[in-house]
Amino acid sequence: MSVQSGNIQTLDVDNEDFRNSVGTMDETGKRKWVFPRKPKGKYTNYRNYTSCILLALFFGLPFVKINNNPFLLMNVIDRKFFIFGQPFYLQDFFILALGAVTFVIFIMLFTVVFGRIFCGWLCPQTIFMENVFRKIEYWIEGDRNKQMKLERQEWDAEKIRKRVIKWSVFALISVIITHFMFMYVVGYEQVFKIMNEGPADHSLKFIGMIGFTTIFYFVFAWLREQVCTLVCPYGRLQGVLIDKQTINVYYDFKRGENRSKWRNNEDRKTVGKGDCIDCHQCVVVCPTGIDIRNGQQLECVNCTACIDACDEVMEKIGLPKGLIRYATEAEIENQDKFKFTSRMKATTAFLVLLIGFLGFLMYDRGSMEAKFIKPAGSTFFTKNGKITNTFIYTLLNKTNEKKVVTIRLLSPRNGEITFFGSDKITLKGDEILKGNINITFPEEDIKFSKQNMVIGVFDENGNMLDSFETTFEGPFKLLL
Repeated sequence: MSVQSGNIQTLDVDNEDFRNSVGTMDETGKRKWVFPRKPKGKYTNYRNYTSCILLALFFGLPFVKINNNPFLLMNVIDRKFFIFGQPFYLQDFFILALGAVTFVIFIMLFTVVFGRIFCGWLCPQTIFMENVFRKIEYWIEGDRNKQMKLERQEWDAEKIRKRVIKWSVFALISVIITHFMFMYVVGYEQVFKIMNEGPADHSLKFIGMIGFTTIFYFVFAWLREQVCTLVCPYGRLQGVLIDKQTINVYYDFKRGENRSKWRNNEDRKTVGKGDCIDCHQCVVVCPTGIDIRNGQQLECVNCTACIDACDEVMEKIGLPKGLIRYATEAEIENQDKFKFTSRMKATTAFLVLLIGFLGFLMYDRGSMEAKFIKPAGSTFFTKNGKITNTFIYTLLNKTNEKKVVTIRLLSPRNGEITFFGSDKITLKGDEILKGNINITFPEEDIKFSKQNMVIGVFDENGNMLDSFETTFEGPFKLLL
């Protein structure tokens, strides 16, 4: 991105070679290990606070229950799903599908306006890597220079001791993360049961836990930033979603170039130098090993470490902060102050509506679902001038409360319902109940061989909980 003239580097907009390679690989394709310096500063503190909150939620939510339901449970094996304490069934799959589509649209629109903030602030990969595993690495092996020295030295007692401790702690944390992840699948009670009874009684689940523990360890001990640069599809989606009005972490090249080393008591503007002193602090703190001064890149996850590093240097040499900052490309090019444009306001408003719509889908499901299906191969029968059909009803109570319901005809209303037992049907919370009813109409009221009919389910207070449209069969009549 830059060429050197004397001790001054000038911007070379035609040099785009860095885009043809990955910052963590050399020309032969061999992995270049990244040793980022420990970041510090305003944005790092904010990200630490955010990560602490999200980690507390991750480790705490499995134990939270609403109306005796798990706050979040995605048990695919037993087909039990709970979101915000609300049970979801296979009958609600279309709601989950619509919710998933809404979520994808939300992510796309959010990225168009706010860029890759999710990657740097909210992504589980970033949170676990930078705020758990990386901090442990700093604690055991030291900061960047000490880690690089340890990497170069022979396998002596010090290196073996530090590496064994680090790998052991990484493995232990991977085990803990796996156990909590399984709590979101089978519930914390089941996980504790598996732990108490041992692997012999739960061999398949134990093997699954070993597998996921291995994956977590592999990702955070070795794969690391490669997940963001080579695996994650969201990062590659940025190129088609962002534009000049998207907020991202940018280097202000108009202010920073021509970059050169710092000299005391020098008027840099007079000699044609920019504010960038080419200290490379923005590079050494980057967890994906890129130079943000090259412009927007696939590897950048917007973690803001380069912002804090640059601001620290600018403060020391007495230059204004913000050489690297959250900005839009248009703002950098035009040197205008950032404005929350009408486009951003409209998109943000639409995002809020999408969230509201998703919430509406989640909660507007009703407390009861009823179906009335004729038994396979059954037909009507007549007696004393009346025609009778048999139906199998399936009632699903979507709440945790016991419900006493009754079944009534809504259209047409002049029929009779015969129950095989009491007309008051009791359902426990989260219960699916099946049974049979006969529905009878006078023969003269049945004008068609198949006549539309609506059946309703009502609670004890007379409130309709659900309705179902079906057909009533009768003899074929020739209409003249």
